[in-house]
Amino acid sequence: MKNLLVTGGAGFIGANFVHYWIENYPQDTVIVLDALTYAGNLKSLNSVKDCPNFQFYQGDICDTDLVETLLREHRIDTLVHFAAESHVDRSISGPDVFIQTNIIGTHSLLKAAKKVWLEEGVNREIHRFHHVSTDEVYGTLEAEEPAFSEATPYAPNSPYSASKAASDHLVRAYHHTYGLKVTTSNCSNNYGPYHFPEKLIPLLITNILQDKPLPIYGDGQQIRDWLYVEDHARGIDLVIRKGELGECYNIGGINEWTNINIVKMICELMNREFEAQPILANRYPQATSVIAGKAQDLIIFVDDRAAHDRRYAIDPRKSNSQLGYQPQESFETGIRKTLLWYLENEDWWSSVMDGSYRQWIEQQYSTAE
Repeated sequence: MKNLLVTGGAGFIGANFVHYWIENYPQDTVIVLDALTYAGNLKSLNSVKDCPNFQFYQGDICDTDLVETLLREHRIDTLVHFAAESHVDRSISGPDVFIQTNIIGTHSLLKAAKKVWLEEGVNREIHRFHHVSTDEVYGTLEAEEPAFSEATPYAPNSPYSASKAASDHLVRAYHHTYGLKVTTSNCSNNYGPYHFPEKLIPLLITNILQDKPLPIYGDGQQIRDWLYVEDHARGIDLVIRKGELGECYNIGGINEWTNINIVKMICELMNREFEAQPILANRYPQATSVIAGKAQDLIIFVDDRAAHDRRYAIDPRKSNSQLGYQPQESFETGIRKTLLWYLENEDWWSSVMDGSYRQWIEQQYSTAE
């Protein structure tokens, strides 16, 4: 049995990880710490909130005293660190919060873990600090270059990726300097349920349902390696159970797509779904383009963003060979599951987008539970 502290557990990847862990390890205790900023959504945890071994705390990872208290009181032996500011566009317009959360916040967690686990001796021998990072720390690839491996030099190009690179280095340093038992995983682009609708795939789906434009940066030929979020959770599970201390593991989908082809695929799938399910036209009467079978008419091209990396791709051979990791979803199966989830969960994404979720938080969760 494990006692987990999951930071950022009300965010997109964190919430999916919590669902995965509770389903697969119901005997374990799962404590979630989340500041509930704009991308943290307690509704994403509704299905697990009544589980006897689950508990939620609203709080900031920069509050080192709070983290120490949670580690002690719940005898945490495994800390899984998702909490991060992660949207590149936001990091360009306002980098300060990325430095605060991703660097200072990670250091706060490391300090708390060092004090409780190493200095006080709580779970000294069995603890694990797992840090969740991104492929963006490696920079960008040309079309003909090999995918990022764990040996690829770091070359971050945005304030977001630079802040994540710094946090990766801090985690490594606490292992080599103090003996903290750590692992790190660098993942490719995730997609799936509970994804905040500012990111590409949920933005496309929700904009189609509202008959809004589908904005494509530049020529749309940027390439990303896409990973279904439950496959990511499965990969982290393997790293925690089988990964070598101090090591980094790339978790990827082996699934490269250009942005424009993703947009065209989602438009086509939405057209087919509305044709196959006429009831959708009644549920989404404003979605006039997709009702007419012409979701692709919403595509527009906009100026490219600053420091827009051209291609990311993950080489997961180390995770494959050492951990037995393999993604279970193809992009076609994963994207269909994602699309159907958004069609069936309008209450979730509409409350996020119209601001009513914030009011709900204030009414239901004004203090940490």
